[in-house]
Amino acid sequence: MRLSKAWIVAARDFKIFRRVKNVWQSIIIFPVVISVLFPVILEYLAVRGSHGLAAPGVLPNLLNSFSFFLVIGAAYVPLGIASYSIVGEKVEKSLEPLLATPLTDGEILLGKAISAIIPTLVAMYAAAVVFMVGIDEVTFSTLGYYYFPNWNIATLLLVLMPAAIVLSVLFSVIVSSKVNDVRSANSFGVFILFPLLGIYLLSETSIITLDVNSLLIISGILLAVDVALFYVSTATFRREEILTKWK
Repeated sequence: MRLSKAWIVAARDFKIFRRVKNVWQSIIIFPVVISVLFPVILEYLAVRGSHGLAAPGVLPNLLNSFSFFLVIGAAYVPLGIASYSIVGEKVEKSLEPLLATPLTDGEILLGKAISAIIPTLVAMYAAAVVFMVGIDEVTFSTLGYYYFPNWNIATLLLVLMPAAIVLSVLFSVIVSSKVNDVRSANSFGVFILFPLLGIYLLSETSIITLDVNSLLIISGILLAVDVALFYVSTATFRREEILTKWK
């Protein structure tokens, strides 16, 4: 597998994405919502003192739960990108010329994964910066110090978030090989968010604590699933079947 050839595929997809409104919406809207909404919620809780949720003893666990929504966003954003990259191009008859090139299946798959992963990382890291600045504006007056950055958010952004993005992209590839339109691919792809939403709800109800150790355990599980899905996706992405059986 030649990385240089995969970059050619990724560069081609980047040019295509610039013309597709839905792809840009998925990259921009959700990260903006996350980065703005949770600081606003925290500000409201701090001003209202709602049920003691903004109390110094409770606030750190609440902030860790809020931070985990960055991971959920990172898994959500590439669904539309990866789905369009395969199913959307198939529908628009622009995938066949790529499949007719001497590139290997692995190089095509890697290139399309890169084209979904990089924009998502850029968007979510930008969202994380805005999120942390907004949260710190509130925590300094409440806790007496800036809550971010810390080891929790570093583990989440540098380990867990990339693992979640890869998980989402690989799952989208598998789903895209089984459906014939982008809407169906997106609808089925959303199922990958359910385990992450479950973790978020467990943290909000204090059943689990999203400290560094917990985040590393979750990251290890996701990485193991990523490896398994990689082999499944490479077995699923077969150009001969795409060219002859996809209608």
